[in-house]
Amino acid sequence: MKPDTYAFYLSAVTRVLRHLTTQLDSAPDLAALAALAHLSPFHFHRVFRGMVGETPLELLRRLRLERAAHLLQSTEVAVTQVAFGAGFETHEAFTRAFRTAFGEAPSAFRQNPRARAHLTAPSGLHFDTADITTVFIPRNTGGQFMDVHIEHLPPLRLATVVHTGPFNQIGAAFERLGALAGRAGLFTHPGALMVATYDDDPEGKAAEELRSRAGISIPEGIAMPEGLEEQRIAGGDYACHTHMGGYETLGDVWSRFMGEALPSSGHALAEGPALEIYRTDMRTTPKAEWRTDLLVPVG
Repeated sequence: MKPDTYAFYLSAVTRVLRHLTTQLDSAPDLAALAALAHLSPFHFHRVFRGMVGETPLELLRRLRLERAAHLLQSTEVAVTQVAFGAGFETHEAFTRAFRTAFGEAPSAFRQNPRARAHLTAPSGLHFDTADITTVFIPRNTGGQFMDVHIEHLPPLRLATVVHTGPFNQIGAAFERLGALAGRAGLFTHPGALMVATYDDDPEGKAAEELRSRAGISIPEGIAMPEGLEEQRIAGGDYACHTHMGGYETLGDVWSRFMGEALPSSGHALAEGPALEIYRTDMRTTPKAEWRTDLLVPVG
């Protein structure tokens, strides 16, 4: 592990945490938070979620609820005012959220002498944290449980189908890609790779607006089949983690990879899309043996 690189990620996330915890009533600008961390939005939000255990929005929501619980315990402020102060537009919405978080309605919580105003926090941070640097507990494994190695990729020319929507629904784009690529004979080219590319940050956009691509690598000089779009992937060094098994857990794997394993590995992120390369044929390989390489460019 390179201590300087890990220290960079830790410092970046801590700066953002200090900003968020001192401005609980402000609406977070996700692009501005990424700029504060000196990271691209795509990389920042995955690193933040991995190290903190919550997205910036989830963190703010929890801290506001904790502050509301503290007000209920220590003041006579009306529940409706507490609800508005926590960012809720109605008393009913606040009551539902509060009951889900604390296990009882705000009025009952106020009367419970044993009630605690702190919720479970993976990072150790709470609404009344005085010094983040002495409390924040980064979620990282020190590279002990998730292997990260460097893979040198050649430049790739991809024939792709664009997918707009939740990343976990990219399978529909791969079905269309399979039909179009099959008719064009693209699967017959030696060394053809099935690749997914992700250009957007799942925390920074609404799920229905996320953009990704299902692609297959094709040689230079081959005409792009009708219905497919070309995408160029720069060659170079990529941090890689190999996942074995089904695709349904890839979201969690990406979170650990970007937020825990990668910062601990000492590799600094570079600009470029995140990739998934599918190394096995799911039609002929047992699910437990499906191999997927997760890759991000590093510099």
